[in-house]
Formats: sequence, C-alpha cells, structure tokens
Amino acid sequence: MATEEHRRTPLYRHLYFWVLVSITAGIAVGFLFPDRAAGLKWLADLFVALVKVVIAPTIFCTVVVGIAGLGNLARAGGLALRTLAYFTAMTTFALVIGLVVVNVVRPGHHGADVPLVDDVADQTLAAAKTAETGVTGFVLGLVPKSFVGAFTDGQLIQVLVVAVLVAIAVAGLGTRGARVVEALDTVAQVLFGVIRVVMYVAPIGAFGGIAYTVGEFGGAVLGKLAWLMASFYATCVLFVVVVLGGVALVTGFSIFRFLRYIRDELLVVLGTSSSESVLPRMLAKLEAAGADRSVVGLTIPTGYSFNLDGTCIYLTMGALFIAQATGHDIGIGTQVGLLLFMLLASKGAAGVTGAGLVTLAASLTAFEAHSAIPAVGIALIVGIDRFMSEARAITNVIGNGVGTLAIAAWQGRLDRTRLRAALHPS
Repeated sequence: MATEEHRRTPLYRHLYFWVLVSITAGIAVGFLFPDRAAGLKWLADLFVALVKVVIAPTIFCTVVVGIAGLGNLARAGGLALRTLAYFTAMTTFALVIGLVVVNVVRPGHHGADVPLVDDVADQTLAAAKTAETGVTGFVLGLVPKSFVGAFTDGQLIQVLVVAVLVAIAVAGLGTRGARVVEALDTVAQVLFGVIRVVMYVAPIGAFGGIAYTVGEFGGAVLGKLAWLMASFYATCVLFVVVVLGGVALVTGFSIFRFLRYIRDELLVVLGTSSSESVLPRMLAKLEAAGADRSVVGLTIPTGYSFNLDGTCIYLTMGALFIAQATGHDIGIGTQVGLLLFMLLASKGAAGVTGAGLVTLAASLTAFEAHSAIPAVGIALIVGIDRFMSEARAITNVIGNGVGTLAIAAWQGRLDRTRLRAALHPS
C-alpha cells in the first residue's frame, strides 16, 4: 500500500521539483532583469536565517543525546578519534587533488585579465587579517566566551564543544541523566518539526539566491574566468565520483543512489549557496538511512568544521591559480608547505562568514612571505566566488553525508536494511 502511494505521488508534491523550478526561474530573472535580480538576495538570506535559528539548539540536542546515549564514554572517545582520522584523510585528499589538477590544467594562463583592485577584495583581505589561522587562534576559537555566547555567535564548532562537555556530564549522572537525554530528545524532535515547516519556503530562498548570483555577477566576469570555474567544477565532480564514490563502494552503497536520496538538499544548497541551510535535514535523513543517532549527532556537526572537502579543493586551486595568473612560479616544496598550512586553516577559519574566500585570503596573507603569491591577487576570483561557492557547498554536504555512513559502518552502527530501503525505494 505504501509503495503504491509512493508511486502515485505527483511530481509537484516533491520539494526538489519546486526548488528546481525556482532555480530555473531565478536564472532567467537574473539574465533578463539583472538590476532587479541583484536586489533579491534578501530572500535567500531570510531563508538561511530561518534555518540558522534552530541549527545551534538542534546540534546541541543531537550531540548530547547521541554521546550520552552511548553510555560508554570510551566508546564515544573511539568514535571521535575515528571521525577526526577520517576527516583529516579526506580533506588531505581534497587538497592534494586540487593541487594536482591546477598544476596540470594551469587555468591561470587562460585570460584572467580582471583588475587586481576592487572594494570586495579589500573587504575580504581586511576580514582575512582578523581571522586567526594559526594553532593558537584555532584552539582559542574552540572555546566560547560564555555558554550562551556559543549559541548567539553562530559558531557551530563552539556549540559542538559545549555539547560534548554537557554530554560527558550527563553520562556521569547515571539514571538521572537518562531523564535529561529523554527531554533533550523530545526538544530535538520539536526542532526537526520546525525545520520541516521552514523548508516549505526553500524554493523562495533558492529563487532569490540564484537570481542575485546571476544578476550581480553573471556575464563578463564568467567569460573571463570560465576556465578556472570549469576546472574547479570538474575537480569537485572527480572527487565526488572517484574518492567519495570509492568510500561509498567500500561501505556498501552506490554514490549515485546516495546523491538521488539527498537530491532535495543538494538543490537547496545550489540555490542558497549555503550548506548550513540543510544541516538539520541531513541529520534526519542520515539517521533514516540507517546511521546510528550517536554517530550522526557527532559526525555531521563536526564535519561542518573539519570535513570541508569542497572548500579544501577551492583553497589549493585558488591559491595556485592566483600564482599562475600573476606570473609566479611556485616550487613543489612551497606547494606542499602551503597545503599543510591550509589543512589547518580550513579548520581554524571554518566559522567565518564566507569561509572559502576569507580562508583563502587569510592563508595567502599569512603565507605570502614564504610563497610569493600576492594576497591582493584575491581580487582575481572575487567576481566568480559566488558561483564557485555553490560547488564548494554541494561537495561539502556530499562529503559529510558519505563520511557519516562510512564512519557508522566502521563503528558497526549502520543498519544496512534501512540503508537499502532508503537508497533503493520500491
């Protein structure tokens, strides 16, 4: 009966259909009425803001419930170590692949004749100088100024730290802690209900975001830097199909089936250029796909700071593109040093708004004396960063989704019957 109802569900009843329609309409409006389209960004900002209202409390509840629910802190510690090991390996792969592709394709030699000075680049460099990318800044950035500050400042990594501390304390309460876990689980279910309501306006946010992007940045800038964009998108596809596809194959599922399963979320990310906009939905979907709640509750929030595969590809490709476009020949030793520096920088500045561009600028600023890559060269890619941010965000979401299922399988906490049912609906 349920199968027949699923088959009879009209196309217009699916979220992805309306998001796709909205994206198409947004592209058309952006090209036909660029001036008006440039003023529609507030629609995307409003949708993302609505989602962000519940992101921090949702992460807090799911992490506390997940870790405290394990009952065994040694098991939770093992999960955390395996998660960090996996994330480090994947982001290193992403950085290396970006480095290899940009050295082979050399997009910086294909018509990057964009002026090296503009207001946005100046603002980005100013933000980069205030961003802490060193070890000290990274460690200090983990700790909020206050318990409430972790939630009000919008720093997900700080919310995660607070949640882990609370989970450890709750786990130590024994039977009394079980009541706390039950209460927080109820709150989490309410928050997921709020997200389901908010997602009804996702098509409006996607329309505003893509219309603004095309209206504000389309045309001439795209033509001049098309080779870099094409190289970056192709590299992201290569990473998803080969690297993440390999991880999925080892775990026991098809990467293409998984992409179909999360198509709603990917289209929302495409429209809004924000991976945070689907974080709560990814928590629910991965649990529905068979990953244990304790694994999902830890890996997804952590991955949003430590497993930014798309951002890592962007960092190495962006840095070497600027070097090529400005006539600087960077040796392999310097490239390896830059890669290692960016491995840390991609984590330390993950909470900054516009993390990809700002982290790249911060890395170039901090490493300028060693690499000879001019930080002011960031102006070369400011104009197309918005288009590249969509590929970054989509790759980040896919990477965290695949990683969660892989880690769950690694921990022996993946229900394969539910996974097959989710990825192979009748």
